[in-house]
Amino acid sequence: MSAVPITIVQPKLILEDPHNCTDMGDALTVLDAIYDGFVRRTDAGYVPSLATSWQVAEEGRLWTFQLREGVRFHNGEVFDAHAAAACLKRMARPDMGVTLGAPGVYAQYLKGADITAPDDGTVVVRLAEPMSDFLDLLVYGYMAAPAALEDPRANPIGTGPYKVVRVDAEAIVAEANGDHFDGPPRFSSITWRGESDPAARAEALASGKASVANRLANGATAGSAHMVDYLSPTKVIYLFNTVTGPLADSRVRRALNLALDRDQLVERVRGGAGSPLYGPLSPVHPGYRPPETTGPDHEGAMALLAEAGHGGGLTIKVDCPTSLPDEAVALTEEVGRQLGAVGVTLDVRHIEDREAYAHMVRRSEIRDMCVFDSSPLSTYRVLHEKIDSRSKGSWWLGYQNTEVEALIDEAARTVDRAARHDVFARCHKVLVEDPPWLTCYCEVRRIGLAMSTVDPAWTMRADGVIDVRALPALAPSG
Repeated sequence: MSAVPITIVQPKLILEDPHNCTDMGDALTVLDAIYDGFVRRTDAGYVPSLATSWQVAEEGRLWTFQLREGVRFHNGEVFDAHAAAACLKRMARPDMGVTLGAPGVYAQYLKGADITAPDDGTVVVRLAEPMSDFLDLLVYGYMAAPAALEDPRANPIGTGPYKVVRVDAEAIVAEANGDHFDGPPRFSSITWRGESDPAARAEALASGKASVANRLANGATAGSAHMVDYLSPTKVIYLFNTVTGPLADSRVRRALNLALDRDQLVERVRGGAGSPLYGPLSPVHPGYRPPETTGPDHEGAMALLAEAGHGGGLTIKVDCPTSLPDEAVALTEEVGRQLGAVGVTLDVRHIEDREAYAHMVRRSEIRDMCVFDSSPLSTYRVLHEKIDSRSKGSWWLGYQNTEVEALIDEAARTVDRAARHDVFARCHKVLVEDPPWLTCYCEVRRIGLAMSTVDPAWTMRADGVIDVRALPALAPSG
């Protein structure tokens, strides 16, 4: 363990309940430091953490985990199968897993599951339905101390490499857990601070007040700090109302996607800090297929619109928030300009209350389409929660394709990772041809690190979360 304390500045300072579902990187970097799950995600797949091994049977329904021995929570309580089962059962509660007003995210997968601890070192989970991607869920299935389960926000006690010593409006401070099963962590302490202004985050890094500054402005510098650009898995999209109105017609949905010049969209809206998105999966998602053509294809779009009865023009009613994504207004203006080239006009309604907007989308109260994002790195979650008409997830707006749903079922039953990813790729191809969304881009984000010795090989984790366990040697901050 180094004697070096570090400070991380990020847009938001948040200590989330470990059993609520969140894809917010600012929350996950804190949770990942305090807690461990059964497994950890790497580029090569899943590796053991609190579970040393696991077996899966019955086409992804039956999961048996062997747990690490000798692990204790930060308060001294023993980590065993009974504590682990209690956490999984808490995750399964329908009032848990809340994200932007959508409760029960985890309950969608754990409802009806039989979770047992046949002995101190074994947890058995029999799911009600096959889910060969169950480990994708357990990556964020954090294990919290039994004494803290009533209110983990007030008592953030895990088994992770850092243990919380202070939480207030200014900072979250955690000290190294020298007894962690992976060995003493690199830093003596970590302090997280929230700073909404990216220029102020860069200044904190340049002045030595921070060792890491995330979500910096495109092209930003901070003294001698090392800058790394990374592709976020968050996809900026427009959800389509496929039940009523013109976008119930697949030809119109396909035409809008053909008409977009995504390279120009990234340049004009994001200043180049983005990666064009040609389908519902990004390049970091399992099953992603590179586009066969990148367009735009105005001739093909106009032919489809004419075939659908809109050869004389079409007006699309758009709901647009003023934040999350923060460039939503500028994006919609540019999308409207581009779609004008194929005779499509946008009737835009702006909504300032972002939480109310999320509830409106969840209740399917949008007009023809709405600006949104899709953040899970899990391909199965994207398909299940937003596209499958049978599950009718919180962000599902009426899309239905029986071929897609058959492939979702096939993926759920396919235990072999490579074979399952091939099923996802086939599904992605169908979704490009019959799109549920207007896809725009993934954000490219910038992080700055005050490396004590520059490590050019360091990269951000695929889910866009700062993994404090994998940070390089950093200069101290304070």
